[in-house]
Amino acid sequence: LDERPYRLGLRTAPLLNPPTSGSEKVSAREKEKSDYEKGNLSIKYILSGDGAGSDFKIDENTGKIYSIKRLDREKRAFYTMRAQAIDKKTMQPVEPESEFIIKVQDINDNKPVFQNEPYITSIPEMCAPGTSVIQVTATDADDPSFGNGAKIIYSILKEQPYFSVEPKTGIIFTLSPDMDREIKDQYLVIIQAKDMAGQSGGFSVTTTVTINLSDINDNSPKFREKMYRFFSPEDAPVGAIIGRIMADDSDTGENAEVNYTIKELDSFDTFDVINDHKTQEGIIVLKRPLDFESKSRFHLRAEAINRYTDPKLDSSQLTDVTDVKITVGDVDEPPVFMTDFYLLNITENAPPGSVVGTVAAKDQDEDDSPIRYSINHWTNTKRIFKIDIYNGSITAVKPLDREAAFWHNITVSATEAKKHGLVSKVSVIIRVIDVNDNAPEFPKQYTPFVCETAKPGQLIQTISAADKDDPVNGHHFYYMLESGVNKNPNFTLKDNQDNTAGILTRRSGFSRQDQAYFYLPILITDSGEPALSSTNTLTIMVCDCYPDGICKSSGVEAFALSVGLSPAAFIVLLTCFILLLVTVFLLMALKLHKKMVRSKKWEDVTENVGRYDDEGGGEEDTNAFDVVTLRSHTARRERNSQKEKKAKIRMSIRQSLNIGPDDDVFREFILDRLYEADTDPCVPPYDCLHIYAFEGENSIAGSLSSLESLTSFSDKNKNEEDPAQLSTPDVTLPRPLGLHPLSQISANISLLQVNCDS
Repeated sequence: LDERPYRLGLRTAPLLNPPTSGSEKVSAREKEKSDYEKGNLSIKYILSGDGAGSDFKIDENTGKIYSIKRLDREKRAFYTMRAQAIDKKTMQPVEPESEFIIKVQDINDNKPVFQNEPYITSIPEMCAPGTSVIQVTATDADDPSFGNGAKIIYSILKEQPYFSVEPKTGIIFTLSPDMDREIKDQYLVIIQAKDMAGQSGGFSVTTTVTINLSDINDNSPKFREKMYRFFSPEDAPVGAIIGRIMADDSDTGENAEVNYTIKELDSFDTFDVINDHKTQEGIIVLKRPLDFESKSRFHLRAEAINRYTDPKLDSSQLTDVTDVKITVGDVDEPPVFMTDFYLLNITENAPPGSVVGTVAAKDQDEDDSPIRYSINHWTNTKRIFKIDIYNGSITAVKPLDREAAFWHNITVSATEAKKHGLVSKVSVIIRVIDVNDNAPEFPKQYTPFVCETAKPGQLIQTISAADKDDPVNGHHFYYMLESGVNKNPNFTLKDNQDNTAGILTRRSGFSRQDQAYFYLPILITDSGEPALSSTNTLTIMVCDCYPDGICKSSGVEAFALSVGLSPAAFIVLLTCFILLLVTVFLLMALKLHKKMVRSKKWEDVTENVGRYDDEGGGEEDTNAFDVVTLRSHTARRERNSQKEKKAKIRMSIRQSLNIGPDDDVFREFILDRLYEADTDPCVPPYDCLHIYAFEGENSIAGSLSSLESLTSFSDKNKNEEDPAQLSTPDVTLPRPLGLHPLSQISANISLLQVNCDS
């Protein structure tokens, strides 16, 4: 208590609720007494501050302070409070307010608690004793500065032979050097933490520490068998799997990965081993072809060693070996050629029957087994070569031309004459040796020209030669003017000795008017044996040149000169050709115009054809036909059969066609066409327009086309007939004045075209 001008009196009084076992002890002034009291009962004490009214209370008459509930130091260790004495009557303080602190004294009422659980760790197997594993930590909420309630001691309750714990720090150490992961890979260590410095009466808790042993490469691989036996036929292909070997390793992960090697004790180097890291197997494969006749058994030694080894360990102790024996099985094999392929030579133009070479094959299963030879037809489609079936001798059937084909590839088959008739094949390459049988010639078409103003000795063209032959030492060509023109007054030739030659002028003053072209024959000879030569003609054009030597002849003139015509003649021919094209174009345009006019006339006529779906009568016809107006009866007519319709049509035709006995041929023709239209199964029964082009015998009326007759009849009918007179159902057409009887027939036929299906 702070000192004041008026000192508070202190008395000791028991607590109203004395602490029970396990509760916090209270160290404080338990009673407040004023110096002014002196037996005066008019003094009243009041309490304020932390916990006043909730944790503590004061007797206002006596000044005694009581605890109301059990206190917990871990929640609150100090209380700062104030007390004051006042006059009950005036409620005025009789002395200054007094402040004091109540400290809660700790008791051991909290258990230790482990932090950062769960504890899981790992250490290498076979680690040395004293290796630090992990540290466990426990805390106690009690006051570490008062008593031993917060003083913790660690101890190990399980797995003590292998691990120990430092009592004060909680660090776990190893004790045994023989912890083998392959025997036991996990330990569960129980650690106890106890307060009160480990004395009796304190609280304790335990935790489990999981310690896993990590693997180290301390085990060598072990083969499952001491000897492996495999079998392989001699025709097994290279790369075929012969067998599998496997070694087990007790380690895990990469420490268990094994590499395999093999060593052939007879040093044939025929097999190899592949490491399969997924299955940890060693796959023995064939490295070279097997041959039962040369070797039928193999003895190998396989070794297994860890893929990853610890440098601290002796790797020689981490290996294992086993023996592998492979037996080769005999298989009937096809004949074998002496070489993988044959290269033969023959000169071109060799006579038929010339021997190219010989192939040979042998049956290794039986020395005396006969072999039959043949050429695969798809490699000898032109039947150029043949082979002797017994001895394999290849001959040429036809002459060979190196310039057409200088290599020939054929395939020869050798077949066993006995046993299973097995076949083997070999490639035969035939090279055609060159013979000098082609003369040299110009490699392209030269177009040299000489200017009219050329001077003597001027180079106008450099020529070269090409030869289809291919001599061993290369080509060398010789050039000269053909015999008889060595004294050519216009040009001369100079051999450049590099397979080229130059054409030079010998004189000046060339004129196109006098001679437009010069033809210079040149003899070219090769260096073959025997030497061949050919004459090639060089056409030289005389040209009017610019001062820089460029020929002015271009366009039409150049083309005319190139085809051997004068420019004037060529222009005349070109003009004629253009006129011919224009004439053809005009004729085609006129023909197209006439076709369009006919098409337009036909459209005008077809637009005037009316369609009536009712039998007889109907609305008024179009204005184009003023000959008659078709009307229908007011009463609805019943449907008639097909025969009745035909009869009525024939009757109508007889009534409308007012013709005599001389016109029976027309009547028969019309009835036949009508019958064909009615009985034709390919024509739908819709309104259509039929054209009858029959003109009759010895007709003088000209064309009886229904279109023309219809038009002429319609035009005359507009001027001469009254449409009102033709309104009856049975129409009889009068003959217009000046109209030929056959034309009237055509006009009547056109009326029947209004409704053909009726």
